[in-house]
Amino acid sequence: MLKGFRDFMMRGNVVDMAVGVVIGAAFTAVVTGFVSAFLTPLVGVVVGAAGDFSSYSATVAGVTFPYGQFLNVLIAFVMTAAVLYFCVVLPITKATARYMPKAPKAPKRPCPECLTEIPQAASRCSACTAHVEPLTVTTGA
Repeated sequence: MLKGFRDFMMRGNVVDMAVGVVIGAAFTAVVTGFVSAFLTPLVGVVVGAAGDFSSYSATVAGVTFPYGQFLNVLIAFVMTAAVLYFCVVLPITKATARYMPKAPKAPKRPCPECLTEIPQAASRCSACTAHVEPLTVTTGA
């Protein structure tokens, strides 16, 4: 029983996931600090609230709704998502597209029986299993 647990823990996936969670938590702290130190005060300057909406509330029928706390969390979420997108996701996507281009897709043709798209070199349709004559792919020389 312990051998199975040890083998599970020593698999690369578990260790990689644990490292990812720890790095993610540290990165979250950095982004949260950036948002609370720079971006939220900028929003406060724009709207004239000094970046803190926690005191905003509404009272209806004797019940207080502290919507300012929700606004603070919502602004922090939107700003965090924007920072992550523009500072992490977008640059990585562009770098991946530049340095790891996708392989060209194989040319396709319709199956004569069911009209499903199949590769030109296929001899059998994957959808209806009909036998089809493979087409020779010619390269323009």
